[in-house]
Amino acid sequence: MESYEIMWKTALPELEKTVSSISFDTYITMLKPVDIIGGKLVLLTGNKLFADTVSTKLAEKIQDALKKCSSEISDFEVVVGDEYKRETLTDAESVTENYGMPVNPNFTFESFVVGSSNEMIYAAAKAVAEHPGDAYNPLFIYGGTGLGKTHILMAIANYLKIHSPSVNVLYATCEQFTNQLIESIGKGKGSPAEFREKYRKVDVLLIDDVQFLAKKTGIQTEFFHTFNELVMQNKQVVLTSDRPPKEIEVLEDRLRTRFEGGLLADVQAPDLETRIAILRRKSEEKKCLIDIKVLSYIAELNDSDIRSLIGKLTKVIFASKLHECPITIDLVKEALKESAGEREEELQMDDIIDCVCGFYKVARADIFGKKKNKEFVEPRQICAYLITDMMNIPLASIGAKLGGRDHATIIYARDKVAELIKTDAKLRTEINDIKKMLLKE
Repeated sequence: MESYEIMWKTALPELEKTVSSISFDTYITMLKPVDIIGGKLVLLTGNKLFADTVSTKLAEKIQDALKKCSSEISDFEVVVGDEYKRETLTDAESVTENYGMPVNPNFTFESFVVGSSNEMIYAAAKAVAEHPGDAYNPLFIYGGTGLGKTHILMAIANYLKIHSPSVNVLYATCEQFTNQLIESIGKGKGSPAEFREKYRKVDVLLIDDVQFLAKKTGIQTEFFHTFNELVMQNKQVVLTSDRPPKEIEVLEDRLRTRFEGGLLADVQAPDLETRIAILRRKSEEKKCLIDIKVLSYIAELNDSDIRSLIGKLTKVIFASKLHECPITIDLVKEALKESAGEREEELQMDDIIDCVCGFYKVARADIFGKKKNKEFVEPRQICAYLITDMMNIPLASIGAKLGGRDHATIIYARDKVAELIKTDAKLRTEINDIKKMLLKE
């Protein structure tokens, strides 16, 4: 394995911690390391728009990940396929230019592992891809992070590209929709009309993370009219969210009604058998045969986030190649530095809750209760963040522990704190202090 490949594989786990699941699956996994020139890691892709997006919006996070992995490499450069060694470009090409965002060609129905937790969304999405506008319209898919929502959206896009190339498909995140609308308004004149033309003249609209419409009244109005026009013309709309429409905060009733007017499909965390099947499929894709007992051991380490689980598998395979040794359970333990069981012996949810309560001087009853006072809500959300960050515990179990809350509430709390600590130095210091207390540093 070349040094630039080792560098990139080492940086990937760091990037998984800081980049959103959509950005990681859409952009990061599509980059191919090809060289190190002048102290920069050269990353290859097949699309100019794709390269520009990575070089701007994700630049700082990629640089930070590289700095953590090497004292010699702290920067990178993205080049498109025909600007570098063309023969090195393999599957790092997006589908076609008519998509709002690049679509990973590896995310297909064939590569989607079906189990009891996701068979409903698989069947519904396949029906939509085969008969857009006729099956379920809209199709609203919701569930926790890392459970395959983005995969299924891209599978629809890839299926239509192959079987119905004349169908105009647009895949975008809700954030992209929002940013483009704001930009069009800022430019004035014909820009808003061009924006509407782009989104309202498609045959299939795929929007990821629609929960970001929450509290954005003006954006909701534009989205409502776009949505309405497409559905009235029997154009297919597929939406994903981390929570059902009724739980999206401050969502207009007319929009919530439209979302609930089609099929609502809930994707749950996969059972053990499905997780093993996913790991087996991924190991085969990486041309690495792993004993079923080892796959079972890895599968038991995480039951709520498939992306995290695959990240663990990637670390193990990388460790095996780096040390030129077979993949065993002992290697898994060494590569991951911990097993779920060992960690739980060291740290319990009660330890985190007690530490947070002591730090902020609140009672456990207030953490578990329903009071909306800021002095109780913030410690409650910090508990959710720390448990998800420091332990391998299913979101449903965390919610049950924190007063019987559902997984969507835990996701919201975790993501909110994660965003706040990026800009709130005081909160970041407090959380680091709590972690040090828990780890007895």
